[in-house]
Amino acid sequence: MRNFIQEHSKAIYYFFGVILTVSVLLISTNILHNWLQKRFLKKFPKQDGSTLNLVRRILKTLWVILGLSAISFIFIDEQYYDRATKDFWLIFYLGFVVIITVVSVSLVQTLFAKAIKKRIEEQGDPTSFKFLRNLAVFGVYFMGILFGIMAFPALRGVAQTALGGAGVLAVVVGVASQEAFANLVGGVFIITFKPFKINDVVKISDDMVGTVTDITLRHTVMRNFENKMIVIPNAIINKEKLVNYDLGDRKCCQWIEVGISYDSDIDLAKSIMMKECTAHPNLVDHRTALEIKNGDPKVLVRVIGLNDSEVTLRAWAWAWDYSSAFVMKCDLLESIKKRFDAEGIEIPFPHRTMVFKENQLKDLKEGLGKV
Repeated sequence: MRNFIQEHSKAIYYFFGVILTVSVLLISTNILHNWLQKRFLKKFPKQDGSTLNLVRRILKTLWVILGLSAISFIFIDEQYYDRATKDFWLIFYLGFVVIITVVSVSLVQTLFAKAIKKRIEEQGDPTSFKFLRNLAVFGVYFMGILFGIMAFPALRGVAQTALGGAGVLAVVVGVASQEAFANLVGGVFIITFKPFKINDVVKISDDMVGTVTDITLRHTVMRNFENKMIVIPNAIINKEKLVNYDLGDRKCCQWIEVGISYDSDIDLAKSIMMKECTAHPNLVDHRTALEIKNGDPKVLVRVIGLNDSEVTLRAWAWAWDYSSAFVMKCDLLESIKKRFDAEGIEIPFPHRTMVFKENQLKDLKEGLGKV
């Protein structure tokens, strides 16, 4: 045993030296993490320390891997030392590229979060800042991947070309699919021309109506009135005709349509609809000064159709915005139905008139007589 220790004393000292170094690095990482976390929470009490926790885990994993890599020198021949040394520094380089990338992304998100919060407090539009935040985060990750690729000689040419200025766009276009690139361009168009912004209520189709919550490089996120999140690729949005209820004047004209039977009193039905609409608290007086002077009613009610089994009446009622207009429509349909029932105005069911020929009628009577 003594001979073994004397013969391999350098290797034993080296082994325990590596273990001691890794232990010191692990302990120092924990101490530094705890200190930074206290300062971070003191300065940003509402933010979580997920980035610091992630950096700590990466560093601790890196120290362990580097320690194992250093210990491996004991068990390999000297002719492989150069290759093992290169692998050691490659791991070290990649680890710190990952750490710097993660820290940079966190810094970008924190800076943009402050700008977005300030813009919201000033009652401004945070859409551009949120989109630029996503673009900046994408750029940081992209640069991190490129610097990681540069560590490999076979791929270094690709990274250098991409870092050469115009090569960045060439690499992105070459690697990304046509659809992904179309979504990216679509996101840029949305931010540039602003057909809608965050917190706007938009309608893309009857099934896609909601409030815009986020605009990313690839897609736009909407929250519908069932509290479900709708993720729509930007390329699709740019192709569709959408309705923005918050673009320009937010007041919304809601149609209240009801069908009555041909036997019902049209004038009485129109009067009931006008009174019910006028009495609703969400109604907005949208008349011009001239219309008020002329004595025009707040709500217009007209016959818009003579259909197969009903006369269709429509009232034009205005509300402050889309949400209040929807609530008003639901309330008025209920109150108008109750008033019609009380006043004897019929809302007809669809019906058909059956015409039987004489022989068919005779057969029908005989069949009923047998029953």
